Amino acid sequence: MANSSLTEGVEAFQSVHFKKHEKDFLELVKKGQNPKALFIGCSDSRVVPTLITNTGPGDLFVMRNVGNFVPPYKPDNDYHATASAIEYAAFNLEVSEIIVCGHSDCGACKALFQDHSAYADRMPHTIKWLELGLPAKELALKTVPEGDETALREATEKFSVIFQLKNLMTYPNVRRRVKEGTLFLHGWYYRLDTGEIEYYDPDEQAFLPITREIQA
Repeated sequence: MANSSLTEGVEAFQSVHFKKHEKDFLELVKKGQNPKALFIGCSDSRVVPTLITNTGPGDLFVMRNVGNFVPPYKPDNDYHATASAIEYAAFNLEVSEIIVCGHSDCGACKALFQDHSAYADRMPHTIKWLELGLPAKELALKTVPEGDETALREATEKFSVIFQLKNLMTYPNVRRRVKEGTLFLHGWYYRLDTGEIEYYDPDEQAFLPITREIQA
């Protein structure tokens, strides 16, 4: 049986929110979706892409996973959910922007510093997936003074965003369109406690307030 609060939420959506956006939904059904951006975010329940960006139906093509990781391009016969979303967004939907959004208090980045041997048989896929964050962990350990755990975690979260942007460039469709100037990549860092967002500036090699990018 469904959770009563979730059921009530569905009822509220149908009676209030759907009605509010009914024209938009019908238009999207008629013409199909044409989102401008692919948003790659964390599965963390505290990170809500449409709230963060104040966007509506049809605006974002969203891919969420543990740690907002992007695996490198690997054309084999395995199942690749994140890679499939990237391919579809870049090639079929022809989005003009891809956003990789990391966040503070990230459970995946915390897990990089923990021992998983005790439950390796129960979470094999998760443990394997976390390997995508190891380069960020290693770089953070080299750059953050020993003993500053808060700074170490934040550095890991931010470095991870940068590494995921690099992994995006291993995808042929992404690399081609970036070089053509028809696709732009963005790295964001969302602070859960304040709602503030910082963006990665490759020229300054630093995360800066996103209001600065907007004003520019």
